[in-house]
Amino acid sequence: MSLHFSVLASGSTGNALYVGTEQTKLLVDAGLSGKAMESLFKDINRDIKEVSGILVTHEHSDHIKGLGVLARRYQVPIYANEKTWKAMNHLIGDIPTEQKFIFNMETTHQFGDLEVESFGVSHDAAEPMFYVFHHNGKKFVTITDTGYVSDRMKGIISNADMYIFESNHDVEMLRMGKYPWSIKRRILSDVGHVSNEDAALAMADVIGDKTQRIYLAHLSQDNNMKELAKMSVTQTLEGKGFEVGTQFALHHTDPQKPTDIVYV
Repeated sequence: MSLHFSVLASGSTGNALYVGTEQTKLLVDAGLSGKAMESLFKDINRDIKEVSGILVTHEHSDHIKGLGVLARRYQVPIYANEKTWKAMNHLIGDIPTEQKFIFNMETTHQFGDLEVESFGVSHDAAEPMFYVFHHNGKKFVTITDTGYVSDRMKGIISNADMYIFESNHDVEMLRMGKYPWSIKRRILSDVGHVSNEDAALAMADVIGDKTQRIYLAHLSQDNNMKELAKMSVTQTLEGKGFEVGTQFALHHTDPQKPTDIVYV
């Protein structure tokens, strides 16, 4: 069984990603209730008891809501950097010391037959980071919750086989929407979230010959729509000379329904 994944849930209400190989099963974030997480695993016909570790990106509630429950219920190890541990300790309840592991930014850990590389992003959290998964020459990237994509990030994530890429908001919908200006300013800032257009511009710099699929993730339920995100990203990429749908495919994610299992 080759490297595979399912975006279990993606959006402002909760985020979780399953990544597996024949030997290793990992969960990235657990941003829904424990009950909801168990239901999502059933939806993809995977056993949550087989998860050998939960990797945490940052301490915001839409990424750790079910973390403590799952850790205690299934005795699963949790991996996060030191600043994230400090920021989330009081939010997830008591976790046995033997289940708490440090995975610092800009380091690589080996989980069975799966190599996982961490990298920092720009978000208003203690020390947010995301991950690149390597297995048998395949490269799979997840990157959301960042206000912009720096050249350093681009160098790390370039030419992956598949991406989960933030496409959070349409700028005009956000500006005209109901959010107070303080929230709008935060989202638009360098430590907020990337817009559809900015996401596409970053994608244009990292898509390579290997790239097969891109999943648009962490869409705002108030300031974006699936078809609008896909259209905006497609138009921007085609303006850069890419043949969307021919060179690679664009896919949606959903805040409540998992994607089908995808093999990299």
